[in-house]
Amino acid sequence: MNQYNESQRLLERASSVLAGGVSSEFRKYNHPHALFYKAGNGSRITDVDGNEYLDFTLSQGPLILGHSHPRVLAAVQSYSALGQLYAGQHIEEVELAEKLCRHIPSAELVRFCLDGSEAVQTAFRVARAKTGKNKFLRFEGHYHGWLDNVAWGISSPGLESLGAEDQPNCYPWSNGISPNSREEFIILPWNDLDLLAQTVARYKDELAAIITEPIMCNNGCILPKEGFLEGIRAICDRYGIALIFDEVITGFRLGLGGAQTYFNVTPDLSIFAKAMGSGYPISAIVGKAPWMDCISKSEVIHAGTMNSSNPTIAASLATISVLEEEQPYPRMFELGERLMRGLENAGKEAHQNLKVYGIGPVLVSSFSDLGEVFNYRDTLQADKSKLNTFIAGMQNQGVRIIGRGLWYISAVHTEKDIDFAIEKAKYVLAHMV
Repeated sequence: MNQYNESQRLLERASSVLAGGVSSEFRKYNHPHALFYKAGNGSRITDVDGNEYLDFTLSQGPLILGHSHPRVLAAVQSYSALGQLYAGQHIEEVELAEKLCRHIPSAELVRFCLDGSEAVQTAFRVARAKTGKNKFLRFEGHYHGWLDNVAWGISSPGLESLGAEDQPNCYPWSNGISPNSREEFIILPWNDLDLLAQTVARYKDELAAIITEPIMCNNGCILPKEGFLEGIRAICDRYGIALIFDEVITGFRLGLGGAQTYFNVTPDLSIFAKAMGSGYPISAIVGKAPWMDCISKSEVIHAGTMNSSNPTIAASLATISVLEEEQPYPRMFELGERLMRGLENAGKEAHQNLKVYGIGPVLVSSFSDLGEVFNYRDTLQADKSKLNTFIAGMQNQGVRIIGRGLWYISAVHTEKDIDFAIEKAKYVLAHMV
């Protein structure tokens, strides 16, 4: 079994100066506690105790090219040597925006931000300004950042507490969230087009936007039902409502054009982050000109001192250039399918109710007796305790997975990596009670 003595010592030290000993809440929930890392290279990451892991977390998704990709590091180093932050424009941000507009169907104009949470709020502001309406509609279990007006309905005491599907209950994610922010949105279960159409028809005069993850990646890695995204697009067109795709996870992971290219459904506004920057803090709101013109004309104020800094732009430009040149997507999809099949077979061999869902470069493992999973409510029937045991066991075997069962495939993972993970899963599953 791995030893974590140095991580434990550092966590005790950190707890005296960092709230909870960490800088982001979910770093607490590792096994057996928050771990400290010292190096990452390719598909591997090493902690301060010298334990090396085959990494499928990819730092919660951004590392589409793996850890410490030489092209990204070189670009950041060389461009940063010219200056870190100008509080003015520079050529590479124009070049990056041109790439986004070339590849992303909804991208006619771009604004750069620092993270997905900020870009989502910008999209809401644009939608409100253009439509003259104030509310947005979102879906249970979809994650759009940690700010107050989207920090509802992404956790629940249990399935029985959610209420009726047409009038769901909605719980705040944290103490300290303004109760007034609950008035800003309507929430529904995902993948129910009839219920969505009925609800929008009722509240059409209040709704400025519908926001959705095109694949419900954060909770269950669930694909849209056939026709669901197309149906949302038609509803938004009918009532003059903005369709917003949150592609923080799917963007540059399913392809250079994101999920909107994969599903051939074009939103009005989209949010990109994570994989775009290979671990550097950048996001983008992209959209069709009639919507983004609200920003162009200064009707909507969007600002940020740190926006489009040299290192973040250089990292993103290098990342997309590598993806353009290498076109790793067919291989990433193949590796993801290989991993899903291997995990499913490992579960059957061990007589465990392991379920694996996803789409190539992003997938999730859970333990459930439910046949199919269509929305957040379905995911609540999974056995979280059993998943925690599996995640901890995999870590002890040298495989790092996001705690909620999410796996990411990078452009640098290999068949050997996938087969290693499958073999370790067989061992862990066979030894689970």
